[in-house]
Amino acid sequence: MPGESGRRDGQEGAGTGPGPYAPGAPRRDTQGIVDAGELFSRVRFRRRACAGPLRPYVEHYWLIDWELEEPYLSQVVPHPSVNLVFHRYGDGPPGAEVAGVGLGLFSITLEGTGRVCGVQFRPGGFRPFLTRHGRGTVAELTGRREPVAAVFPDVGDAPHRVLAPAAEDARVEELDAFLLGLGPDEDPAAARATELAHRVRTDRGITRVEQLARGEGVSVRSLQRLFAACVGVSPKWVILRYRIHEALEQAAGTPDIDWARLAGELGYSDQAHLVRDFTATVGLPPTEYVRVAAGAAPG
Repeated sequence: MPGESGRRDGQEGAGTGPGPYAPGAPRRDTQGIVDAGELFSRVRFRRRACAGPLRPYVEHYWLIDWELEEPYLSQVVPHPSVNLVFHRYGDGPPGAEVAGVGLGLFSITLEGTGRVCGVQFRPGGFRPFLTRHGRGTVAELTGRREPVAAVFPDVGDAPHRVLAPAAEDARVEELDAFLLGLGPDEDPAAARATELAHRVRTDRGITRVEQLARGEGVSVRSLQRLFAACVGVSPKWVILRYRIHEALEQAAGTPDIDWARLAGELGYSDQAHLVRDFTATVGLPPTEYVRVAAGAAPG
């Protein structure tokens, strides 16, 4: 039941987290958040676990509330995940949108007061909700943000129900109820894509699509089709994005990082390739990002 004691935990801040379907608290890393320390000092950020039946599909819920005296630019290097985002900005009406996998740096300026209740699906985890409602592939949403009613027409007053409660637990229960009401279909292909994406994320030894295909005993082309339909991006893109996430997190936590060594650990042929990908994704070279994250002015 949504209100069952001990069924879920909240989480603020960063650290290490559990495996893909662990019953406890959500993962605690800061991967993908640009300058996570600054974000946590400006807004109240929490991750919450979803109801048990949803855990094969949902990574976690993420809740943000803010009351700012001056605007703040929040930036995220997106995961290979679809997000369902319920939001209210200032005195405006509640809204909701489905955000497909973001290909570039996502930036949003937060100001005044606001509240966001988001659902981060596992890579591949959104596909069963689409097939249940006769929708197309996840790739059709990649790089796009659509009103939730354009994807799930029977949304009704869900944005108000999710965002209105003052109690955080009540908001989480409303997210559970909304997703359970959508009734995901069992989808073996999506489940397989989710497992493979998790393997890429957790195994640094996987640096090429050919390795992943060989380990699965399938062709590269079959993996590409699977990821396009269920994740929304290619397996190569997933590999590169998770490696950039690792570089981003290490850059924030290790000012004197050895970039050549890290490039080798992440499977890059040399430091220059890591610097190129990092700069293209984040908008700053790694060394410049370290300076900015440490509070120094860009040079």
